[in-house]
Amino acid sequence: MTQRLNYTTIAPAGVKALRGVYGNIGQSNLPRPVLSGGSAPFQDGRRMKSKFVWTMPVVPLFLIGSWSIALADTSDVKGPAPLIVAKSGEHCKDDPNCFNRIHYAVKPVARVKPGQEFVLETRDGLDSDLNFNSTPEDVAAVNLNRCHPLTGPVYIEGAKRGDAIAVTVVDIAPDAFGSTTIVPGFGFLRDLFPDPYIVRWELNRLEARSKDMPGIAVPMNAFMGTVGVLPDKPELDKWLKREKALADAGGAVLGPQPVDALPSDLCGVDGTAKGECVRTIPPRENGGNVDAKETVVGTTLLLPCFIDGCGLFAGDVHFAMGGGEVAGTAIEMGAKVTLRAKVIPGGASRLSTMHFEGGAQLKKLAPSSFYAVTGLPLKPEGEVPVFSTYLGGHKIAPLANLSEDLTLAARNATLNMIDFLVKTKGLTREQAYVLVSVAVDLNISQVVDMPNVGVTAILNLDVFQGEVK
Repeated sequence: MTQRLNYTTIAPAGVKALRGVYGNIGQSNLPRPVLSGGSAPFQDGRRMKSKFVWTMPVVPLFLIGSWSIALADTSDVKGPAPLIVAKSGEHCKDDPNCFNRIHYAVKPVARVKPGQEFVLETRDGLDSDLNFNSTPEDVAAVNLNRCHPLTGPVYIEGAKRGDAIAVTVVDIAPDAFGSTTIVPGFGFLRDLFPDPYIVRWELNRLEARSKDMPGIAVPMNAFMGTVGVLPDKPELDKWLKREKALADAGGAVLGPQPVDALPSDLCGVDGTAKGECVRTIPPRENGGNVDAKETVVGTTLLLPCFIDGCGLFAGDVHFAMGGGEVAGTAIEMGAKVTLRAKVIPGGASRLSTMHFEGGAQLKKLAPSSFYAVTGLPLKPEGEVPVFSTYLGGHKIAPLANLSEDLTLAARNATLNMIDFLVKTKGLTREQAYVLVSVAVDLNISQVVDMPNVGVTAILNLDVFQGEVK
């Protein structure tokens, strides 16, 4: 027996939907489905035997079967909500989820299970009040004791000392404002750029633009400048000992500073461990301010655990950065960072420092066109590089060529790139210094051609929008 659909039972909304496919519905132009066990008539009256024949497309039939069911739009379908470690207040001192010194006794503010997504809401690395109206005078007033405001720590359930955690960067949502500053006394060329300066950037998920750098658009390649885990007492004692020895020798070291330190009851002026809370400026074996520009969305960071729960923290997010961050800042911003962590039992034994891995992210970071300059360890006779003064100058000063000095080679590559940008792109020296900090990568060319090891500075020409490259 032939079984036909009864068209009189089709709901009006369904008829309207089918008309979008077939026009007006009628016995003469609507295809006739035949269910199993029947036969379908041809237009000339003959019949076709078929066990299971459909002459009507599947989609309209699906619509017919769904008319009686009210379905939500797919945008309303949600997965498990991530845990959010929110920020509050104007500054880190106003925020119970924020701290700016490293110590094993900093208490966790949240707990997550392995594999659970969580969001860290972060502040700009200076914990500043900078905005679109800020001036160089505002930069000079920035309080560096507040660096870096960090969100966390987060306790990773199941992680023990001796384990490692693999932290995958799922997403980074940028704020609308970012800044690049030259802070007096800070930066790779601090002796040559002593005055404050600021570039104020408008940010979106595509690029950064600024009225302070007309004609330039820096693509978004965001990453956490600072991300790491808490040490335990043995690690902290080792760091304090070696950094004090370096400071005593005249090296550039920022020792414990209780002024504006957080958490204040532990690290502040009246804190119980104020002499042990180390600054966040230098990276260490626990990660921290590594500033690895390659750790973008999709990469996975591997960190050793020194305490139970590991004590994961992050902050100082950069919208984009040149390899070297030579001005001392990148495009600094607040952000919402989505992460996912898993525990690697016993994994700390394979990690002397932070490691990271990924897939095609390095290809994405590569510019489509570039210009490069080189640098060698050369200097004027009688000059002692600022980074070598603590070693004394009686041997270095008379020399015009230093042996196997990558830092001097990198300095010269940076200066050569600044000169190129000033001469060919019409930038001021301050603008050029900033651009090198956010869009030029310092790469080691070789470390074997003694005495002249080499560094290249590679400029991403894609940042020049609408200009001849």
